[in-house]
Amino acid sequence: MREIAVFSGSAHPELAAEVCAHLGVPLSPVRVDRFANDCMEVQLQANCRERDVFLIQPLVAPVQQHLVELLLMCDAARGASAARITVVMPHYSYARSDKKDRPRISIGGRLVADLLVTSGASRVLAMTLHSPQVHGFFSVPVDHLHALRELAAHFRRYDLSRTTVVSPDLGNAKEAAAFARLLGVGVAAGAKQRFSDDRVVISTVIGEVAGRDVIVLDDEIAKGSTVLELLDRLRELGARSIRVACTHGLFAAGALKRLAAEPDVLEIVCTNTVPVPDGEHEGKLQVLSIAPALAEAVRRIHDGESVSALFDAP
Repeated sequence: MREIAVFSGSAHPELAAEVCAHLGVPLSPVRVDRFANDCMEVQLQANCRERDVFLIQPLVAPVQQHLVELLLMCDAARGASAARITVVMPHYSYARSDKKDRPRISIGGRLVADLLVTSGASRVLAMTLHSPQVHGFFSVPVDHLHALRELAAHFRRYDLSRTTVVSPDLGNAKEAAAFARLLGVGVAAGAKQRFSDDRVVISTVIGEVAGRDVIVLDDEIAKGSTVLELLDRLRELGARSIRVACTHGLFAAGALKRLAAEPDVLEIVCTNTVPVPDGEHEGKLQVLSIAPALAEAVRRIHDGESVSALFDAP
């Protein structure tokens, strides 16, 4: 892979280093400075000319800073005559802003996609986008990965004979059903209504959960309001045990501590698409690495092979 150059922004350099270790290539350095007026300047400190450039940067807090940093990295790579620029974005936080559900509201998911393309991105590698339609916001090719296989490998260690996968809402039910098929178990879904960013109501759960070992599966956990509301319904319906799983463990505003404090939650499982601060780790938390999957996808993109074949049935 001589004609590849991999750079990382400041959002998650540990993940980028792990991806490069799997690829067997160096992680090239990036210099990020600020002018006296607080504007950012980015310099890619390795040759990009006619190279296949990969920029690894999840959009995590502070999201706006990391977004501008990524846009400047794209611009720098384009100005350095990169042959192709692939943005590796394990978490696309603006995917939540995917529709006009109120008057005069912005659709940030589409706007940020346009900004990335305008800045020079010629391809995007993303993981578990919040909404399927976000894929179509980009006018360049998007390879959309998921972490269901990594999560399934973890849960296969347990006795799954009385297990049900539960989606917190019908919007995530398709992903939950695919996860349930990987495990060979049943699936259920909550009937959710959202009133604000941190206020949701789940009126019931559709499917069999009484006396079952439940795995709650969501794409991301931010404040944890949805999962905490779902836990109340699962208790009322007589679930035997509860484990919580997601791809993106954002755990904002003390969500991880609140979930870990629930006595009937045996385990909280997420991947390392976003960094979990060392001080936030809880004994119930298990973080799975998606670096091998990202590295294999990068290799396939570079070599012109199929990325979707990663998810073909064995």
